Amino acid sequence: MTSDVCVADRSDRKAHLERRMREVFQANAQPLYYFLLRLTRGQAGTAEDLLQETMLRAWRKLAELPDDASTIRRWLFIVARHLAIDLARSRQVRSEISGVDVSWASSPDDTFETLSDRLALHTVLRKLTPEHRTVLVELYYRDASVAEVAARIGIPEGTVRSRSFYALRVARGILAEADARS
Repeated sequence: MTSDVCVADRSDRKAHLERRMREVFQANAQPLYYFLLRLTRGQAGTAEDLLQETMLRAWRKLAELPDDASTIRRWLFIVARHLAIDLARSRQVRSEISGVDVSWASSPDDTFETLSDRLALHTVLRKLTPEHRTVLVELYYRDASVAEVAARIGIPEGTVRSRSFYALRVARGILAEADARS
């Protein structure tokens, strides 16, 4: 009798997991496909393959995933993005023209990259002259126009443009130097 109960329990568990996977697929497949279609720049076949691989990974982890639908959706989108990035990288390594550029897409787990960018920006701004730093902060951080910056600082517009040009050139040099060291 106990073996019949174990078989029934396994059958019920399998049926429950299949039902749950159908629900996850129905709730997420279409938005996930459109997301992947954007990441692959309209390559429908590649987007479908990535969707299938994402759902396969969901099936393998289904018992471990929480019941919260928004958490599952977030997890699926992160997995899909990582798969797209892996595909793009593998195609780059093989020197194929892939058309899959996902470097522009942001992810909820980009915290390290954001922190790293902020640290690099802080370092660059500290190394600039006060004049260059002021112009860059006004133009790019405060999103002011050249005319507005000139009026605020009290210098001609041409000087704002010139300082901006040279400040960006110095900033690129500082960043290139930092990249060469790392």
